[in-house]
Amino acid sequence: MIELMCRQWWVVVVRGAIAVLFGIMAIAWPGITVLALVVLWGIYAVVDGLTGLSIAFTARREPDPHRWLYGLLGLAGLVAGLIAIFWPAITALVLLVIIATWAVIAGVVQLIAAFRLRKEITGEWFLALSGAVCIVLGVLLFTQPGTGAIALVVAIATFAMVWGVSLVLLGFRLRKVGRQLAANQPV
Repeated sequence: MIELMCRQWWVVVVRGAIAVLFGIMAIAWPGITVLALVVLWGIYAVVDGLTGLSIAFTARREPDPHRWLYGLLGLAGLVAGLIAIFWPAITALVLLVIIATWAVIAGVVQLIAAFRLRKEITGEWFLALSGAVCIVLGVLLFTQPGTGAIALVVAIATFAMVWGVSLVLLGFRLRKVGRQLAANQPV
C-alpha cells in the first residue's frame, strides 16, 4: 500500500490544495457558501427523490406491498429538494434550527451522562464540558441564526484548510518516502 501511496503522492497534494482553496473561498464568501451548500443538498435530494419514485413505480411487476414507502420517501425527497433549490435562505434557516436543536439535546444528554459517570470514572468533566459547549452552541444558533450560519461555514472552512495543509504535507512526505524506497534506503 505504501508503494501505491508514494507513486500517487501528487494526488494527495492536489486534494489538500483543493481543500485549502475551498476553505479560503468559504471564508471569503460565507453567505454564498451557505446558499451553495443548501442548493447542492437540494439537487441531491431531488435526484434521490426521483430515484425513490422510480423504484416505487417500476416495481409494479414484482409484488411488494411496501413499494408505496419508496414512493412516499421519493416524494418527500423531491419536495424537500425543490424547496431547498427555490428557497435556499429558508432552508438554511430550518437546517440551522435543526442543528441548534440537536446541539442542545446532545449537550443535555452528555451532561446527564457525565453526572451519572462521576462515581465510576475520573475525568468525566471532559464529557460535561463537551455537553456544556454543545448547549452553548445550540443557544447561540437559536439566538443568532445569521451569525451562527456564518460561524458554521467559517468552522467548516477552517477545518478544510487545516485538513488541506495536512494533506499537502503528507503528499510531500510520501514523495520523499517514495524516493527513499526507490533508492532502497531505510525510511
